[in-house]
Amino acid sequence: MKNWKLKEIVVLSALSVVFAVVYLAFLPVGKLLSGLFGPIGYDFIFGIWFIVSIIAAYILRRPGAAFLSETIAATIEVLLGNASGPLLIVTGMVQGLGAESAFALTRYRSYHLSVLMLAGIMAAVFSFIWGYFQSGYAVLSGGYVAAMLIIRMISGALISGVFGKAVADGLARTGVLSSFALGRELRKKRAS
Repeated sequence: MKNWKLKEIVVLSALSVVFAVVYLAFLPVGKLLSGLFGPIGYDFIFGIWFIVSIIAAYILRRPGAAFLSETIAATIEVLLGNASGPLLIVTGMVQGLGAESAFALTRYRSYHLSVLMLAGIMAAVFSFIWGYFQSGYAVLSGGYVAAMLIIRMISGALISGVFGKAVADGLARTGVLSSFALGRELRKKRAS
């Protein structure tokens, strides 16, 4: 972070706080889906819990943005009262590492939709592996566990990747991100 500008740190922090609140707001939705469909219910919307990592990385285009934003969001979520407690911070770190791994694969040079979707998928995979041991998925049937993973990966790709890009692009079109990497890219596209 030594080469980061103050405004980048502020935006990353602001996004993390906003999405910590969003994450808390989606907990009752997840519980409702889980009550209706069992453990797999959460996986339909699990991508919402990775979205800040994709949005922050897409806007800032800095190594570490995905990891840091997800970690900060998880920390804020704990401070706001998430019942999972401090272990949620580790969960956020795991999810952030998953998203970060997709950007690292491109050496932080590509932020196309396919890479954003891959970041959502990788966050899903990393979080699923962590959740497998933390949440006791081993007692479930293999087919059910596989379905959970597939649904979570699709959710990560669509909610975090596709919807995350749409949110960031919408913000960029307003001009508020004009001095950030995404805003500069948008200006170049308009000029050509």
